Amino acid sequence: MKTKHLFLSILSVIYLSFTVFASAQEKNKVNMEKAIQNPIAKIISIPFLNNTDFGTGEYNRTMNTLNFQPVIPFSIGKSVNLITRTIIPVITKPIGESESITGLSDINLSLFFSPANSGSVIWGIGPVLSFPTATDDALASKKWSAGPSVIILTQPEGWTLGLVAQNTWSYAGDETKTDVNFFYSQIFIVKNLPKGWYLNCAPIITANWKASSGNQWTVPLGIGAGKLLKFGKLPVNLQAGYYYNAVKPDGGAKWQLRGLMVFFLPNF
Repeated sequence: MKTKHLFLSILSVIYLSFTVFASAQEKNKVNMEKAIQNPIAKIISIPFLNNTDFGTGEYNRTMNTLNFQPVIPFSIGKSVNLITRTIIPVITKPIGESESITGLSDINLSLFFSPANSGSVIWGIGPVLSFPTATDDALASKKWSAGPSVIILTQPEGWTLGLVAQNTWSYAGDETKTDVNFFYSQIFIVKNLPKGWYLNCAPIITANWKASSGNQWTVPLGIGAGKLLKFGKLPVNLQAGYYYNAVKPDGGAKWQLRGLMVFFLPNF
């Protein structure tokens, strides 16, 4: 009888330990998903975003933009985080009917100041800076630009919903080039699915306020899918998407394929 009670006690301890372990694992998984899908989480990320635009220009050619955009967070005291996001674009742009040019375009740096302990609504605000780093005139604004940037999001169970918006104006640079007055925004909607899969919609909506009427806005519609996985202990986010430009300027791309690979160095 005592042996039976001892056996049952051991089984109970094993079951309780397994339940606690499984609960902790599930919590860690949810925390990782939320951090990975939060652009201003305190987590180092190394994204490679590739956008291939089809049907651009007079000859309906293809343009490709590969963005290397590391995100590095810093703590400022106990109550504020500074999230730095640098976008380094390498562009292959069609020239005329058959030629093309590949090179570095202008580099952009966003600085988001965000509360270290956010509630149900997460937000950040700060400046965005653009530097005339292009290696070819065809890829360059030749202007120094700056402006405000803001991000806001919430993460109810199984979802991430948010918006980032910014506007930049040129303040120095080549006086022979057109001044910059450019609006950029991205809505992001993510629905988590089992086994690390998710669906997302993240259109990048822009406006060139210096363009003529009817040629200012680019408004895409589309959807994507991705999966969160691990290479060893390294979390990785893989994603692909399709977007159709419902509104575009003359000569703008008709549609776009998007591919994303993000490596994460978590600190939670």
